[in-house]
Amino acid sequence: MTMQTPAGMPCAPVMIDVRGLRVVARSRGITSEIVRGVDFSVRRGEVLALIGESGSGKTTIALSLLGYARNGCEIAGGQVRIGDIDVLSLDDRGRRALRARTVAYVAQSASAGFNPARTIMDQVIEPALLHKTASATQARVKAIELFRALALPSPDSIGERYPHQVSGGQLQRLMAAMALITDPAVVVFDEPTTALDVTTQIEVLAAFKKVIRELGTTAVYVSHDLAVVAQMADQIVVLNGGTVREIGATAKILRSPDDAYTRELLAARRHDDLPIAGAARSDTPAPPLLEIRGLHAGYGNRDRHGLPATRVLDDVSLRIAKGSALGVIGESGSGKTTLARVVAGLVPRARGEVWFDGQPLPDSLNERNAEHYRRIQIVFQNADTALNPSHTIADILARPLKLYHGLRGDAAKHRTLALLDRVRLPSTLLDRTPGGLSGGQKQRVNLARALAAEPSLILCDEVTSALDTVVGAAIIDLLAELRRELGLSYLFISHDISTVRAICDEVMVLYAGQRVESGAREVLSSPPWHPYTRMLVESVPALRQGWLDERRACVTKTLPPLAASADVAELCAFRDRCPVRIDGKCNVTPPSLKTLQNGAAILCHHASGDLDALQAAQRMPREPELSA
Repeated sequence: MTMQTPAGMPCAPVMIDVRGLRVVARSRGITSEIVRGVDFSVRRGEVLALIGESGSGKTTIALSLLGYARNGCEIAGGQVRIGDIDVLSLDDRGRRALRARTVAYVAQSASAGFNPARTIMDQVIEPALLHKTASATQARVKAIELFRALALPSPDSIGERYPHQVSGGQLQRLMAAMALITDPAVVVFDEPTTALDVTTQIEVLAAFKKVIRELGTTAVYVSHDLAVVAQMADQIVVLNGGTVREIGATAKILRSPDDAYTRELLAARRHDDLPIAGAARSDTPAPPLLEIRGLHAGYGNRDRHGLPATRVLDDVSLRIAKGSALGVIGESGSGKTTLARVVAGLVPRARGEVWFDGQPLPDSLNERNAEHYRRIQIVFQNADTALNPSHTIADILARPLKLYHGLRGDAAKHRTLALLDRVRLPSTLLDRTPGGLSGGQKQRVNLARALAAEPSLILCDEVTSALDTVVGAAIIDLLAELRRELGLSYLFISHDISTVRAICDEVMVLYAGQRVESGAREVLSSPPWHPYTRMLVESVPALRQGWLDERRACVTKTLPPLAASADVAELCAFRDRCPVRIDGKCNVTPPSLKTLQNGAAILCHHASGDLDALQAAQRMPREPELSA
């Protein structure tokens, strides 16, 4: 019998039904329950979000829809049905037939899901050929249709490229095309936009949402970001410790959550109201610890002016005072990581000066001394690749203690325990390898290793981008505490504007290697902004439904016409995307540095008053975010 809605319209049938799901992990003879009696159902054409911090069981539950448990885990009980299929009763052959054909999976890291030696088209159509849902010719035609639906550039030819020849956001959409090529009944999206910058994330989310709507696909969306989920999901399941804390319609969960843990997740997302993370400001500016003047850097052969063929940084200058933090924000490819690598001595500079504590900093590692190594430390984005998986935590922390301070034996062990305490990790982790730690724990070990050197400056490269909201907020709190207690300085690289607001005194905005705006932390709080800064600020998802559709309507408006650009390298790099560009200026003359009313310096042809009026007229209407 078909169920009826209160209005008399028929309900869609249930496509996913999970009852009493239990998953256990076995390690060294010890069995622990990591998913504990989870129940939920999803109707055909609906999107259900699984929300929670690291270790809550989100991905474990999502993978159970494919009849899969990760190494060391086992589905110990319960029922999982996809339509009429009892997933947990399938044999190996049945599960292979289920995966990709009936239930498809889109992973967090698209780069890890593609073979670099094969073309994109060959890999996208492979599931259709494997499951014999289409001939090679039919699959190629369908792939191009999906490329077009997912708003990929050059849909007729992008399939002939290799994975390294497309951007991260494009590769994520191509992975979705691979998942959809067999017309699966269910698609699982596992944190597919976590590592993307805010503007790319909008494009990918909009593409996913459009395809789900058009195909009537049933989807499960795994995420730790409630603002992203607000744009995608009809229902939300809130998970903690392998149990369901709350389940309900998205609007209900966001407006009036019943569970205290849900309210905690909502609160953890908001960094904007946090006080400045460092020590109190003084009227007397501190001397610079790091100063960069007119930096140019890149890759490839250099021209007669000494500039590289591929220019990544163009005429970048900055200052970081002792004990202060500078936030560097921008999209992928803006030059943020290259900037950090120049300071660390990993990328040579083509032109410009770098001064550290009043002295010229040698360009390459070979020219630097032990004190340079010790005083400038870098904490990478991905702790999984930064920590040796075969070494214990004790070994990982002992190495810098021996290298920089000559500590061994009991002295090293005493200092190691102090470092773990400093980053709020238990001493019981010392004998474990990184594989036995959560994402947040690994990032704390990554930070502890940097602290072992007793540095003056830490280069933080996207240190929270791969972490869930709660764990990321805890890392930000820890960095703030370390700065207050140890007097550290940070070059903090991020695409998360709220994080930069929370921890940094000064902000620099990079676009295509140009410093388009810089100023005090408060410049991000209210306009006027450089047009690119405005795009970044307004691309941060709001915690309410409908925001994505409104934002897409704004950014897809036709730009003012612009004639061909002059052959001048110093022209504004943002001109092709700028909604307030001026024909005859932006495409002819390099912009000059201007100071806005709020004290920020911007690289733009518009005066401060002009920008304020233009941006007020174009501003997207924003309702207040939903309160927890």
